[in-house]
Amino acid sequence: MRIALVGFGGVGKALVKLLSDKKKSLLTQGIDIRLNYVINSREGVYDPMGIDCGSLLKHVEMGGQLSRFTQGVNTPVSFETLLKNRDVDVMVEATPTNRESGEPGLTHIRAALENGINVVTANKGPILLAYRTLNRLAVSKGVHLCAGCTTGGALPTINAGIFDLAGSNIHSIEGILNGTTNYILGRMEQDNLGYEQALAEAQRMGIAETDPSLDVEGWDTAIKLLILVNILMNEQRTLDGIRVEGITRVGRDDILRAKKEGKTLKLIGRAVKTPEGIDISINLEKIGEDNPLSGVNGTNKAVRYVSDSLGDLTIIGGASGTIPAAASLLRDIINLGRGYRFSV
Repeated sequence: MRIALVGFGGVGKALVKLLSDKKKSLLTQGIDIRLNYVINSREGVYDPMGIDCGSLLKHVEMGGQLSRFTQGVNTPVSFETLLKNRDVDVMVEATPTNRESGEPGLTHIRAALENGINVVTANKGPILLAYRTLNRLAVSKGVHLCAGCTTGGALPTINAGIFDLAGSNIHSIEGILNGTTNYILGRMEQDNLGYEQALAEAQRMGIAETDPSLDVEGWDTAIKLLILVNILMNEQRTLDGIRVEGITRVGRDDILRAKKEGKTLKLIGRAVKTPEGIDISINLEKIGEDNPLSGVNGTNKAVRYVSDSLGDLTIIGGASGTIPAAASLLRDIINLGRGYRFSV
């Protein structure tokens, strides 16, 4: 399988590392993945015979530019080169998320699908804003759009909904979809820390960003939940009008009150079918041990589906970080190669 990687940040580099580290084990399983392109916003490298992933990583780690990598074609390489050559089976889109416009990922994904190239993406923006349109385009071109990495990384939220709940109607989705907020709430509960203390610790450990607002204000959870709703419940909802609460106002007293009631505080994203439509909210909730999400600790995430014919399905776990996110991309690439149908 020939692939192109567009976006060479943390997740993109982690994917190249996985392709290098797992090359032999994948070949023993009959899985031959050849990386033909690596392209960032300024430059790229291309080799129709396959880029040596280990050598490329060493080159970049030593401060080298993609365009100065000696292996491959010694001419300027860009996204347009990829479209012109049309010599890959899969494009992996891993540019940064823009939840306002979806760009540049939206343009990349649309162009790849129009040219008959399967897409695997880590980019939430295009999937949040235009999944239905992009999926229809994929179907019309006989290719697939895979977005399993966009709603929890290693946690197989989308894929479980597509494959393991096939044939059922999903009545509700609820989940802990952000590991950063779950970690902060856990530290506050276990060690009686204040919010600012727990946040600072998460930042020191690299669990929270320097600007954590997307996570702690609930927007990351909202984006992931909306993607799940749009893909699995066949909706076309946007962030407009969604009730979104974060954890920035939670204090020690809130934690203690929940503990006295035998409950724990969790940031829950919930979508429920009602006679009026699907009610979607992101709330800080007190939940008891009867809810399987109460035992989700640390940076772990979880999703719970309630369906008509297959009952409840709860998935918990999935490591956080760039390598697990890249592993989610690799999972979709491998499953594409095995003939899984993601776009129907």
